Formats: sequence, structure tokens, C-alpha cells
Amino acid sequence: MKRTDYISWDQYFMGVARLSAMRSKDPATQVGACIVNQKRRIVGIGYNGFPIGVEDNKFPWQKDKNWLNSKYPYVVHAEPNAILNSTVSLDGATLYVTLFPCNECAKLIIQSGIKTVIYLQDKYHDRDMFVASRKMFDSAGVQYKQLPKKAIELP
Repeated sequence: MKRTDYISWDQYFMGVARLSAMRSKDPATQVGACIVNQKRRIVGIGYNGFPIGVEDNKFPWQKDKNWLNSKYPYVVHAEPNAILNSTVSLDGATLYVTLFPCNECAKLIIQSGIKTVIYLQDKYHDRDMFVASRKMFDSAGVQYKQLPKKAIELP
């Protein structure tokens, strides 16, 4: 008789996204992403960090009122990294991501052909850039849903 306590596809792919987030050097927010095609094959993974070739010990990792002295102009988010790390068409794919995407990532997600976003946290839900993400996803027919934390607990 087969096991019945194996993990679900959502647990599996969100687990890969969570593992990817652990590669991030950001001291405040670690985000990971995993893109899965319609055959349930992983076709892209990424995490938030500096662009390839940018020496991350020479740039700020903190938040700062002075934009150029903060991490924000330099960090590439997990979602575009996963999209750029893919070498296949993402039409109809599903994105698993540990934090709901900002408006800039939402544009890239839509443009890439991803049709479903499954996320773990939505801690910035009411900020304008995340409201804009939901508006664009709704307009473009991109489905999104939050996985309850209980759904990703391992047996």
C-alpha cells in the first residue's frame, strides 16, 4: 500500500521557493520564487539579490531615506530572477513566491505569460504598489491565491 502522508504539489513547489529564499543575502527580507509549467516541471527559480557582477559588499543592504544609500535601486526581486533564469516559454505557467509581488514584478509576470501566482505572505497588502499588482492581475486574467501557512506545513 502506498504512503498517504506525502506532500502536496503546492507544498513541494512552495518549499522550493522557500529554499531559494534562503540564498538571499538581504538581512531584512528574503524572497524566493519557483516557476512551474503546466506539466508540473520546475522551469525557473530565483531569489532577491544584486545583479550578477555587482559586488554586494560594496552596496547598501539597508533601508535609508536617501534612495541611493538604500538597497532598493540595486536589488533584483525573486520573480524577475526566476523569469530570467528560465530558458523555456512561460505561457500558462504558475509562479510560487514567498511574498506577494510588487507592481513592477506583476508587469513582468503578466508579460512573461504566467497565468497563476501562488504566494505565501501578503504583508504589504494595502500599499499602493500591491493594490496596483492585483488590479493588473485582475485585468490580465492572472489568477492569484494565498496558501495558508497550515497548507505548507510538512507531515
